[in-house]
Amino acid sequence: MQMGFTRAQLVAFAVMLLIIVISPMVVYPVFLMKVMCFALFACAFNLLIGYVGLLSFGHAAYFGMGAYVSAYAAKSWGLSAELSVLAGALTGGVLGGVFGMIAIKRQGIYFSMITLALAQFTYFLCTQLSFTGGEDGIQQVPRAPVLGFISMQNDMAIYWLVAGVFVAGFLLIFRIIHSPFGQVLKAIRENEPRAISLGYRVDDYKLIAFALSTAIAGAAGGVKSLVFGIATLTDVTWQASGEIVLTTLLGGLGTIFGPVVGAVIINTLEFYLSPFGSWVTVTQGVIFVLCVMAFRRGVIGELGAKLKVSL
Repeated sequence: MQMGFTRAQLVAFAVMLLIIVISPMVVYPVFLMKVMCFALFACAFNLLIGYVGLLSFGHAAYFGMGAYVSAYAAKSWGLSAELSVLAGALTGGVLGGVFGMIAIKRQGIYFSMITLALAQFTYFLCTQLSFTGGEDGIQQVPRAPVLGFISMQNDMAIYWLVAGVFVAGFLLIFRIIHSPFGQVLKAIRENEPRAISLGYRVDDYKLIAFALSTAIAGAAGGVKSLVFGIATLTDVTWQASGEIVLTTLLGGLGTIFGPVVGAVIINTLEFYLSPFGSWVTVTQGVIFVLCVMAFRRGVIGELGAKLKVSL
């Protein structure tokens, strides 16, 4: 095993890397970058719900704020691409830490409703704060060079940056899950009273997991703002939070590769169905219903169950 990968996971990871390398030759790179941004966002969300059992209805707050701060850092402060993304990640982590201290002591639907309320509060702030540009957002965000001298103006150049951030985030989440810390998170998910009885300070563990999840979501938002050159209110809305819930459920909760597959499916449908306008939303709804009825564990969850392997 490498880094705790099982044989099946190692094969799946190798296939994913191969697809990342080959895909730009046949698919529009900007579309692929969007998929990777949302895949990383979904993986961050899955860390929270799939391995801690905490359902956040407001994860777009961290994704969107990460996008805003990264865009502002690149445009107004002139920071390099990697520092701009890091600023987005730190923003997501700090915001998640503050909001987590408010929400983490609640459980179940109460936790979910608090995260939704805090996300709506963040949305309101984004419409009022001057640096966000209000309803106009932050536009014409430059693709800042990496390390100050490696140009990102070419789509393929920034593609490899996005791919690097995605793979690094994916491996970080995998390492968290398979660390002793991750085992405690799973114990909390399965039986929180028992974890408390064993002496674990479960609120501290949940808060750290929440902050890690929001930091990775912030990094995903930061990369997205650099790719598209804009940060808008769209990334902070409750609809964005709902879409990432759908993405994770479709791929498979509590699976490593499920959120990635879910992001591929959702973004592909949006891309090819965009000419039909509102039918995109209708189609997503139908797919969600079919998934709940036929694939209770998500696409990767069902595949793993049939093959009797952990994916």
